[in-house]
Amino acid sequence: MPLPSRPRKARAAPGTPARAAPGGRRERVAPGLLGPAPPEILRGSGATVYGQIEDWLAEAIGAGRLTPGDRMPSEQDLAAWFGVSRMTLRQALAKLARRGLVTRTVGRRGGTFVAERKLEQDRTTLAGFSEQLRRHGMQPGARVLFATRRPAGPVSAAALELAEGDPVHEVRRVRLGDGRPIVLEQSLFPAALFPGLLQCRLDGSLYELLETRYGQRPHRARESLEPVTAGVREAEALEVAEGAPLMLVERVAYAQTGQPVEFARDLFRGDRTRIVMWTSELAGVI
Repeated sequence: MPLPSRPRKARAAPGTPARAAPGGRRERVAPGLLGPAPPEILRGSGATVYGQIEDWLAEAIGAGRLTPGDRMPSEQDLAAWFGVSRMTLRQALAKLARRGLVTRTVGRRGGTFVAERKLEQDRTTLAGFSEQLRRHGMQPGARVLFATRRPAGPVSAAALELAEGDPVHEVRRVRLGDGRPIVLEQSLFPAALFPGLLQCRLDGSLYELLETRYGQRPHRARESLEPVTAGVREAEALEVAEGAPLMLVERVAYAQTGQPVEFARDLFRGDRTRIVMWTSELAGVI
């Protein structure tokens, strides 16, 4: 007499919330991502298939259909829904990971997860990092790596309108948002203009310190932006992989009198920040 067959467990539709995982931990699979029909993929249009998938998923993240921490459907389910190979799907996910929109992990509990939203840094107006974070409801912090007095080199001397060899205060810090590293700062200040600076607390806003102690809050700045990658020391300080994308912001800040008060090189994590600037047809309108 044949044994009764065991009933098969129904497979959840792609994109539905997962039940409790082993150990009682619940994982939220991205809800409502996969609709009844996938977007149209244009082949032979000059746009790559994986690029179109990347754009569609990026738009879903930007529109809020995917929220930080959501676990995306499996590669197999996503590839089947889009009607592409898993290799093509992996190319799209790899591009999203490089843009900092998703994180990918391996192992038993691995998968593709929607990354935290990037912190927008508005470079249109001159505001310190602490002020920028407070605008986003985040708690600013700083970890001082070192602070020292040294002679100005040719580049910093030119930026600060000093003679080469004049003393400057150098402060290197890792700036934190809600306790996590976002920026690696190197700031140089004319020592003659800010005596005793290194004896002050340096784990808060330096711009507020310049204003309250010396009456020299930066009033305007010239900044240049350049994409770079993390070396060994930068990767260690910012807790990223070596070679991870960073944004270098080099700045000369001026007091209201026009005197340079700071020469800085800030390295922003590419996966945590987005640079925003307002422009207009006529300079000075905004």
